[in-house]
Amino acid sequence: MIQPTTGWFGATRLKTRHLHLLLHLYEQRSVVRAAEAANMSQPAASKLLAEMESLLDVPLFERHARGVEPTWYGQVLIRRARSALSEIGRAHDEIAALRSGRMGQAAIGTVVNPGTNLVPQAIAAVKRDFPDILIKVEMDYSRPLVAKLLDGQLDIVVGRIMDPEGAGELDFEPLADEPHAVIVHAGHPLTRRPHITHADLADYGWIMPPTASVLRSRLDAVFLEHGLPPPQNIVETASLPVIIHLLRHSDLLTALPTESVGPYLQTGQMCVLPLDLGVRMEFFGIVRRRDQLLSPGAERVLDALRTTARRLYAEPATSRAGMPPVARNGETD
Repeated sequence: MIQPTTGWFGATRLKTRHLHLLLHLYEQRSVVRAAEAANMSQPAASKLLAEMESLLDVPLFERHARGVEPTWYGQVLIRRARSALSEIGRAHDEIAALRSGRMGQAAIGTVVNPGTNLVPQAIAAVKRDFPDILIKVEMDYSRPLVAKLLDGQLDIVVGRIMDPEGAGELDFEPLADEPHAVIVHAGHPLTRRPHITHADLADYGWIMPPTASVLRSRLDAVFLEHGLPPPQNIVETASLPVIIHLLRHSDLLTALPTESVGPYLQTGQMCVLPLDLGVRMEFFGIVRRRDQLLSPGAERVLDALRTTARRLYAEPATSRAGMPPVARNGETD
């Protein structure tokens, strides 16, 4: 049998008080402030830090005049410590829920498109049969959601794996792709033009995702590929309700999957411009940690996500979106 090395075998002797101090040191960047946050004396904090480094046989923090900074070894342990403490806290909550006769809880992260149809429908199905399950939902872009999944803050993410770091710890079940279209309010000046080009789009303000998102970089690239500078008149937001209100009350443009605004397309409040924007995202899917044993509540949500996805994504995208109206020759079909 392969035995762990002497240094890392010491990791099994780490206690939760070590891990709590480790996170305080990372957040405070000072032994004095970390000790105060952990409600202990500075000598006690220094002793605990020395114990951790002795057990692992590596330096976890570099000491300098301004405080402390984590080494590469420290950053690895910090990430794992955050996950471990999060799991311990969640275990406490789940045990309390099970003892009180409830099924526990589930924390779900989702990107925008499945967050407007798949995830709500799956949750509604779960709550019909298991009303006592506490389900928490967070909507964001894939990178921050997957980071929280790796840290143990989420049980399941409906999104994409965008970075190789941590990908080996994840399982991915692809569900559907996500083509983006240019969405405007009904009666927008561009809906009266017989033909629309990318240059026409550059004349209007845009609602854009944050600069760190993959969608933002691909939107910028589309304009550059057509010999145009990226839009400068922009509103930057990741909030779908804010995007919808801005679209309804201004001539701003945005790029979204049609399903994200399906009800507004069906009622004629918004429409799709007749232009192939040229922006597609990778397939989104169900992302989970391979080593994670889901709670009974999270297992119910996972089953509902799979069942709902089979129903939703077996149909063509236009059918799922309710045949969104497209502006053609000055009219909305």
